[in-house]
Amino acid sequence: MGGWKRVLAIGSIWAIAAVGWMVLGGVTQHRERSQSSSTREDVQSLWGSPQSQSAPQLTFQWETEGQVLRSEKRQDGTSVQVSERVTEKHASAQLPDSSRIDVDLRSDLRRRGLIWYSLYDVQLAGDYVYKHVQAQRGELAVRFSFPDPSAVYDGFKFLVNGKDFSGAVDAADGSIVATVPVEPGDVVQIALAYKSRGLGSWDYRPTHGAARIRDFQLNMTTHFRDIDFPEHSLSPSAREATADGWKLRWRFEQIVTGFAVGMVTPQRVQPGELASALAYSAPISLFFYFLVIYVLATLRRIDLHPVNYFFIAGAFYAFHLLFAYAVDHLTVETTFVLCSVVSIALVASYLRLVVSARFALREAALAQLVYLIGFSLAHFWEGFTGLTVTVLAIVTLFALMQLTGRVKWSEVFSAPAQKTA
Repeated sequence: MGGWKRVLAIGSIWAIAAVGWMVLGGVTQHRERSQSSSTREDVQSLWGSPQSQSAPQLTFQWETEGQVLRSEKRQDGTSVQVSERVTEKHASAQLPDSSRIDVDLRSDLRRRGLIWYSLYDVQLAGDYVYKHVQAQRGELAVRFSFPDPSAVYDGFKFLVNGKDFSGAVDAADGSIVATVPVEPGDVVQIALAYKSRGLGSWDYRPTHGAARIRDFQLNMTTHFRDIDFPEHSLSPSAREATADGWKLRWRFEQIVTGFAVGMVTPQRVQPGELASALAYSAPISLFFYFLVIYVLATLRRIDLHPVNYFFIAGAFYAFHLLFAYAVDHLTVETTFVLCSVVSIALVASYLRLVVSARFALREAALAQLVYLIGFSLAHFWEGFTGLTVTVLAIVTLFALMQLTGRVKWSEVFSAPAQKTA
């Protein structure tokens, strides 16, 4: 087969393989979405949802009395002004004068099929102080709302001035309201604690909207190293590494903010997302591999027929096909090693018969390690995949330019190469 016909035939094989990878990527994404819709509700029913804990809402309520005049009609048709005493009710939102919160987070990653779920156990204890500086006497209503009404809260306590209100849960909205009388100068102590479980992220919101927070301190202990903070959240004031995680502290004497304090629990590489990403990017790695093998075959006058390229493409495709369906049952790392060994064994054992054992085990296997295995490994480094491809393309271009600088391509494309033993 002539030079140009050979290139067109190899290009057609590459295009067919690329279509196959696009189909495989789409099928894998569909499988992942189907599993996500069927398993996420099960996971949430067992572990709960992402939790966002709000600080207790304080409302000072008081009454005032006054005189109002109203018109009253007599039987003779005349009107008179009558003075009447009325009671007016008032309410004013308040904020704690001091907040001390301790949070303990433990990661518990669980996998269902193609999806890893970032689950966690959380233990919270909070102590708050409210100082009544208003001149009026009245009542302070303290409302505590659970972050997820459908979650489980073990060891729950909610104390106001030492009195336990934990049993007064409103089933309608999953909140508790404790009302205590206050006099000018009174100090109200509020304490709450619980253990619960959630999914993905946990945060604490000192206020609803921007407000002034006084004497606030939140201490968070994580039993995992990989920490990340949610968007629109405050950074910790101090951090200290521990044997199995971090001790983080948020400390503010006085701050005006509407941001929360929180943590995104550790995430694993999602097998389904990785499998589809590998399939979608596989045509690029096969293009580089075909290019390198074609140049090496040209330089060494090895006659590789397009059918040979077809079987090589099949071995590359086997890597991604096996990965997409084995990763449901094995860890990502184990699946990757298994697929790498299978694909390299297919190509090496085949080219050993077509060309030679030396070519198969040295040039072909080395190129496959770089352009299939190395290229696929780049997907494990989030944010560096594009840079890896760019560097790989530049290095490949440089190597091929140096190898083929003296090749007369007009002769290459005018006659087929001759196979050498």
